[in-house]
Amino acid sequence: MAGLFRRTMDYLYLLCVIVGCTALVLISAIIPWAVFTRYVLNSAASWPEPMAVLLTIVLTFIGAAAGYRLNLHMNVSYFADQLPAKYRRLLDLVVQLLMALIATFMIVWGERLVEVTWHNTIADFPFLSVGVTYLPIPIGGVCLLLFIIERIFLGAPPDPLPSSHETAPFE
Repeated sequence: MAGLFRRTMDYLYLLCVIVGCTALVLISAIIPWAVFTRYVLNSAASWPEPMAVLLTIVLTFIGAAAGYRLNLHMNVSYFADQLPAKYRRLLDLVVQLLMALIATFMIVWGERLVEVTWHNTIADFPFLSVGVTYLPIPIGGVCLLLFIIERIFLGAPPDPLPSSHETAPFE
């Protein structure tokens, strides 16, 4: 059962990475287009800026969950590293439980935000519900909570990228 859960989290992680990277690539294409239309064509398009903001929401909440799974987020561990192993494990559990609280907050209040704004529309995208644009908040919270559960019960996932000393040199 633990192996199945780990593999499922691997697939969820891959999905989060694909969604986050796609959002980043689209942002990277949209912003130059906005600059081009404004300064070269002298006719600024109205949609690139709000689209980039919406994609940033996706990147932030879905991509952050993926980053958290592999411990790629910014952290300061100097003082924790000075503790004996027993207290370090206890501190790590406390951190995971606090992060689970944050993920739960994202799920509950993110869902309420989606519900309250579902029937509103965005001026630049009248076909798009504001609630849909906030969906990455509770979805990211669910992904984050699942990754936290994985870390608590199964430990940290293995690093999918080999370290530099494990790779073969170019020949």
